[in-house]
Amino acid sequence: MTETLEKEITQRIEQIYPELVQTRRKLHQEPELSFYEFQTTSFLVETLHGYGYEVHQPLETGCIAVLKGGKKSDRVIALRADIDALPIQEEGEHKSEFLSRRNGVAHCCGHDVHTSNLLGAAKILKEYKDDIEGTVVLVFQPAEEKLPGGGRLLSESGILQKLGVQEIYGLHTSPYHQPGEVAVKSGPLMARPDEFTITVFGKGGHAAAPHMAVDPVVLSGQLITLLQSVITRHINPTDPAVLTIGKIEGGSAHNVIPEKVEMKGTVRTFDREVAEKIRMQMEQTIKAVTEAAGGSYDFNWDEGYPAVVNDADTTEKMKRVARRLIGVKQVTEIEDPVMAGEDFAFYQEHFPGTFFFLGSGSEESGSVYSWHHPRYNADERAMKTGVLILVGLALDSSDDS
Repeated sequence: MTETLEKEITQRIEQIYPELVQTRRKLHQEPELSFYEFQTTSFLVETLHGYGYEVHQPLETGCIAVLKGGKKSDRVIALRADIDALPIQEEGEHKSEFLSRRNGVAHCCGHDVHTSNLLGAAKILKEYKDDIEGTVVLVFQPAEEKLPGGGRLLSESGILQKLGVQEIYGLHTSPYHQPGEVAVKSGPLMARPDEFTITVFGKGGHAAAPHMAVDPVVLSGQLITLLQSVITRHINPTDPAVLTIGKIEGGSAHNVIPEKVEMKGTVRTFDREVAEKIRMQMEQTIKAVTEAAGGSYDFNWDEGYPAVVNDADTTEKMKRVARRLIGVKQVTEIEDPVMAGEDFAFYQEHFPGTFFFLGSGSEESGSVYSWHHPRYNADERAMKTGVLILVGLALDSSDDS
């Protein structure tokens, strides 16, 4: 991409920025949960058809847009955004203009920004179609937040393989970096997020006579503490691993010992064998604690997404493009992997790919909270950088290097 073209595209992004903000806020006000993104999908399909894209819908929600460039080549690059929201009640005066209108559903992870960002890239790329070498595939993916993951389903559908995709890129907003910055790492970047449910069964009774009952609340309390030792005493300290119980539910009254307590949680690792070792040790611990007290248990383990592992070549390309477009100092090398998970990993099992973080944190926008917080927000100026880099990746070719 020539310097003249870079300047043109940068100016064009500034011109459409108000439109990007409008789109982001529309999506933010009308969030939809994983696998139920029907209204969002209709909006995307209509918009992409309006731009002149060939649009495919291999799944019930989400879509894939295809643009063949003016320069003939077998090169096929894919750019991906996730479109689903979270089951969370949003808070925040800083978003009063565009707060979610749907009770218990909100874009508190930045997917509205990702979607608007890729739509902006779609608009620009169509305008500069003659400068594109080969084909650009835009993936508007449903259900990143829910197993089995839309990334897995799209990868298994075979449509990306049929379209001849050779490399894929995705991004995620980051409150830990400023607008105008990006952060990336070659190799392991994000963990595999397995999920579990533990049900502890006891014997109900009156709170005044605990000796005549088997208290699942007490057993659950013991397990919450003991399960942490699975990580600290059974896993090599050099292997990153996290075990978190995020939900516990049981009981109905002050003076009643319940029959059961249910706990839900997640285990984060970078290695399937390590995850399996944790699973086995967890079940041994649960079995020992419950049976020793005369109770019983049910333990369900749902294997989550693989770890996100960035390809060395595509990561170098991404860094080269980003440094050229936004400056060397604006591209941060991440040192430590992130324990959060991402189903972008499924694409990387089929194609070389790179996932990177788009700086979106600022006091000004109230973007100081982590992902999945009810007050999470993203500084919308991040989209100027996001669109520029995605367009830059699509227009980049070997003779520009």
